[in-house]
Amino acid sequence: MDLFGVLVLALVTAFGGGTVRDLTLGDTPVFWVRDSSFTITASVTAVATFFIARGRELPGNILLFADAGALSFFTMLGAKKALVFGVAPHIAIAMGVITGVAGGVLRDVLIGQIPHVFRRDIYIYATAAFLGALPFIILERIRPNAVENLPIGTAITLALRLIGIRWRIALPVFDDHREK
Repeated sequence: MDLFGVLVLALVTAFGGGTVRDLTLGDTPVFWVRDSSFTITASVTAVATFFIARGRELPGNILLFADAGALSFFTMLGAKKALVFGVAPHIAIAMGVITGVAGGVLRDVLIGQIPHVFRRDIYIYATAAFLGALPFIILERIRPNAVENLPIGTAITLALRLIGIRWRIALPVFDDHREK
């Protein structure tokens, strides 16, 4: 894939989940249109990564760990933003998960792959986001806007995702016996 393709996919991945969230919540124009620093930061990061990765092989787990951190942080930001919009707690959890995972789903669809989040070998990706957003939302109900709520939810999501990667923990897979 050329540099332009990498840049487009990087922006879709970076902004896809937040865009779906903002459109669903009716928050328009979406966050990256209101503040161009998001597109500048994501573009510079994508171009730098493109050239670094072409010049040398990145350590195998570095991208997994970076992605786990991004998933954790953006899931909580999405859930928090949904609460600001006054949605029900279960909708806020869903908005958090969507914020964390939808960009990767859109990227994979654009390149003609089954989205990673739907594969067995992804190791509790969306599940980690859900299980981190749940206690965050509970904490927000008990102590709204407490400074520790966001870091706790983020840490739970990150820990679960890293545990899933380390010990290859996956949810059971549906085995359709009719296709045999």
